[in-house]
Formats: sequence, structure tokens, C-alpha cells
Amino acid sequence: MKKILAICLFFALNSYGQKKNAATNTNNAASQQLNALKEKTLSMLDASYAADKKTALQIWDYAELGYKETKSAALHVQHLKEAGFTVETGVAGIPTAFVATYGSGSPVIGILAEYDALPGLAQEAIPEKKSIDGKIGGHGCGHHLFGTASVSAGIAIKKLIEENKMTGTIKVYGCPAEEGGSGKVYMVRDGLFKNVDAVIHWHPDDQNKVYMTSFIANKSAKFRFQGIASHAAMSPENGRSALDAVEALNHMANMMREHIPQETRIHYVITNGGKAPNVVPDFAEVYYYVRHPKREVAVDVFDRITKAAEGAALGTGTKMSYEIVGGTHDLLINKTLAEVMQENLVKVGGVTYTEEEKSFGKKIQSSFIGKAPAIEEAATIQPLQKEADAGGGSSDVSDVSYVVPTVGLEAATWIPGTSAHSWQAVACGGTEIGTKGMLVAAKTMALTAIDLFNKPGVIQKAKDEFIKSVGSYQYKPLLGDRKPALNYRD
Repeated sequence: MKKILAICLFFALNSYGQKKNAATNTNNAASQQLNALKEKTLSMLDASYAADKKTALQIWDYAELGYKETKSAALHVQHLKEAGFTVETGVAGIPTAFVATYGSGSPVIGILAEYDALPGLAQEAIPEKKSIDGKIGGHGCGHHLFGTASVSAGIAIKKLIEENKMTGTIKVYGCPAEEGGSGKVYMVRDGLFKNVDAVIHWHPDDQNKVYMTSFIANKSAKFRFQGIASHAAMSPENGRSALDAVEALNHMANMMREHIPQETRIHYVITNGGKAPNVVPDFAEVYYYVRHPKREVAVDVFDRITKAAEGAALGTGTKMSYEIVGGTHDLLINKTLAEVMQENLVKVGGVTYTEEEKSFGKKIQSSFIGKAPAIEEAATIQPLQKEADAGGGSSDVSDVSYVVPTVGLEAATWIPGTSAHSWQAVACGGTEIGTKGMLVAAKTMALTAIDLFNKPGVIQKAKDEFIKSVGSYQYKPLLGDRKPALNYRD
């Protein structure tokens, strides 16, 4: 009897071992196949780098402002159509927004692309401050690189689907006016991300890391005051100054800073203060941003600013109206997706500079306030951090993260220590210092997409995390039901 049991046990263990070995061999084969796909994709992106660099620098030269990115968007659309995508333009009521689609079925993976520039930052691609005559904008946030890398990554994934290396749908979203125009919010509101399984994005920066820090919520508006014009010297009593109302609002807002949560940020610029000192201004306008890590606090402080504007109008005998320009949520971090992206970022690696580029970078760094980081930091990958509270910036990517699991990275497109929205960022972005970082981003996004196409368990885990993060909150745009603010830069 013991002998029979021993024989049975032997065969059972042997069968288990064979099954385990078979499973191991299957996993190894799948892993090798996945690695082969990734290596093929890296080679494709290396091969397209020269063309991508040309595209990025062309859009750097266009430097079109939010909702005016006609040539920039058209160039991306042209490349996507040439690659075989079906492209729908003018989506969400925005002429420069588009959605490019290739493939069918699940999973559906989206990649975000941006391409708007900033006003007042026209700068030559040299390591000293020198504006470009006749230009009103510059790519101080690197969106010329952003859009190009995203389109390139999308085209690489399309080729793999086309060659039957994997199945599913890839979408590239052309997202205008991130800089204060909240372009993606309108796209979310119009349901363009419905049935998407995961979204990938990136942003230019001075280091390489995966986002584990949220963005802060932001609500913005232009407050407009109507007064009565009059001769400022001969008959000032007959006038009611709209500029006085703006200044009264600004004074009250500045006093309010003492009595709001300390993480709150309030910024403003006077966009119209009158035309001549000897004419009492009958019109004036001020543009406000209100930010806080929690969207409900940002909304509450914004409402208090609105009350202050009403008081300013009452006290100066003017009339006030305001237009909501933008509104964005805080960013929901998805750790599941972040861990996948981190692994791929490490695989891709950072940016290595030539001696000439190092010299350029050191000249840039000499213009910084304070001590600059080592140039070599651009070659390093920052470790994946624990999820942190919101940082100092806002983005309409946040609204996407409230409707679909979203993950992003920063890539070193600027010399370490460079601030965004600076002439130094514009200068770096117009050179290969910028485009090398762009390639890091394109590769990392493409490899992350490959994982998502081939690992359904990861997508399900990311969705479970997403549902938990959103909780009972029902998404509602902070900018309400207004139409896209297509003229907000006017």
C-alpha cells in the first residue's frame, strides 16, 4: 500500500513539475516576445528622430498661442494621416483640437499631445536673453516637444498594430490651449475619452521622473468693469474710473491673502487699464487665477474674489461683469500605471549631452538665481516617489484623470535647474538639448503603451485603483457649460 502511495505521489509531483515548467516556459516566451516588441519600437523611434526633431523645431518656430495653433495642429494632423490614422478635427467645438484613431477593439489607449506656446517669451535658441523681433510668443513650457513626442509614440504603436504584433485601439488626442485655456476640459466634457482604458501623457522639464505629485486645481476669469469717461483734469467729477475698480479689486484680493488657506495661490494681470492718463478710463479688465490643491477650496476662494469684484464696482460707481476663462481639477495619481511607466523610463534612460551642449548649458546656468544642479543630472532617472500632495502647477490633464486612469512623466528637455515659462526654457527647447529629452519621452510612452496592450491585468488593476480614487464624486467641469474660450489670448 505504501509503495502504491509513493508511486502515486511521484507521478503527481512529476505532473505538477511539468505543468509548472510549462507555465514558466510560457511566461518566459511571452516576456521575450514583449521585450522584442519593445526593442523594435525603440529602433523605430530612433529611426524617426531626425524627422521628429525637424517637426518639433518647426513648431518651436511657429510659437502659436492657445486656440490659435492652426499651423502646429495641422502639421501633427498631416503626419498622423500620412501614417494611416483616421483623424477627426475641430472636436469639442475647438478648431485646433483633434482625435486620431487607429485599430479596433480593446484595449483603447490614449496619448495626449499639446502644442500651444506662451505670450511674451519669444527668444532665440542661444544661451543669453535675446528676444526675436516680430514674435509675440515662445515655447517656454516645451509644448512643441510635447506634441511631437506624443504623435511619434502613437505612430510607433500604430505600426505594431498594423503588423499584427498586438491588437486594440490607439488614440492620439490633439489638445490645444493647455496654458490657461483648459482645452482638455472641453474634450472631457464632450465625452471624447469615453470607453478609453488608460491615458498616457508627459511634460518637458529639467529632470526625468514619473509623476507622483498631483497638480493643483485652478479657476480663472477675466473681470471687466465699465465706467464713465471724462477729462481727467478739467472734469474728473463727471467720470467713473473703471481702472479704479480694478485697483480696488486687486487691493481687496491682496488683503484676502491673510485670510485664506496658506496653500492657496492668487495671481492676476491687468490686461486693460485704459489708454491715456488724461482720460478717465471707461473700461478696464483684470485676469485672475485662483489655485488650491483641493478643487472645492479653489472654487470657494474664487467666489470670494467675485464678491470683492462686486464690492469694487459698487464703491467706484462702475458696473462689473466677468467671464470664466478656465477651470481645472487636481490630478489623480494612478500608482499602478506609474510603476509600469517607471520601469520603462529606467529602461530608456536619461539624456547625455555633447561637450558643446554642456558648454551651452553652463552658460544658461550662469543666468540662474542660486546654485544650479550638476549638468549630469539630466542623465539620471529619479526614483519613483510616494504619492505626494499637489505641487505648484495646474494642468487640464487633471480633468482627464477624473474620467480615465492616467499616467505621465517628465523628461529632461531643459538644462538642470531651468524654470518652466522662462527664456532659458525657450532657448533649450530650440536646440537638440530639448529634442533629446523629447526622444526619452516618446520612447517611454510607447513602451508603456506596449505593456498596457499586452497586460490586461494591469489595466484592470489600474481601473480598480481609479474607481477607489474617484469615490462618490461625480465629475463636473469647473468652467461650467460655457463654450470654449477661443479668444482668451486676445
